[in-house]
Amino acid sequence: MNLEKYAVQQDVYNNIWKNFVKWFNDCLALGEMEMRRIRHDPTDIFTRAVQPILWLLVFGGTFTRLKTIPTGGVPYITFITPGILSQSVMFIAIFYGLNLIWDKDQGIVQKFMALPVKRSAFVVGRTMGAMVRGFSQAVIILLVAILIKIQIRWSLLSVIGIIITVMIESILFSSFSMILAALMRTRERFMGIGQMITMPLFFTSSAIYPIEIMPEWLQILAIINPLSYVVGILRALLVTGDLTNIFLYLAILIGEVIVAIFLATKLYPRLV
Repeated sequence: MNLEKYAVQQDVYNNIWKNFVKWFNDCLALGEMEMRRIRHDPTDIFTRAVQPILWLLVFGGTFTRLKTIPTGGVPYITFITPGILSQSVMFIAIFYGLNLIWDKDQGIVQKFMALPVKRSAFVVGRTMGAMVRGFSQAVIILLVAILIKIQIRWSLLSVIGIIITVMIESILFSSFSMILAALMRTRERFMGIGQMITMPLFFTSSAIYPIEIMPEWLQILAIINPLSYVVGILRALLVTGDLTNIFLYLAILIGEVIVAIFLATKLYPRLV
């Protein structure tokens, strides 16, 4: 009896493992398709980096001279760098759902849905493309920071931390973008909603000023804003070196990623 139970358990474990491997391979295959798009048209990566670079050079440079915002003893342009980095990744990820609507209009989503692939693989595969775009934005912003000699902390820990944080942020906001795409279903409505929420997300976070100096109502918004936690992690790694809350922030973001992927998976069939 014990041998029979053991054999049954092994079959269950083997099936779970095989299903996971198939799901992961499907994610990679779909992710590779997204990356091919980037190789065919890489200009979007550079054009979307222009606005964050201007924020860093113009806004950061000006307020560094004015010294009107308390930054804990570091130059304002150094303080703002993690915020601009997170902004650039968010901006490119949150409009990723536009590609999904474009695929729907071309009939590509309908063809994919006929494949024997789990819906979650479609969502996760697309977030892989968003991750590549997010990493490219982070590299561009950090290269600019090096070129203009912004004083940031460089270490193996900070590099690993940036990679993990950018990956989580890209997944979170691209999944949220797919939720919006499934709800809006047209490019015009999606663009309208996307433009309406991106700047409020940016301005109600700790990206360009400390939470402590905000009005009380804005502090509440900043605390529930996921971008604040991304900025908090990047600022701890690149500026302050204070890693006290970094694991708490990571746990909050991972929880939000799980919820966002779940909702995007549930809503994905609405695009058909």
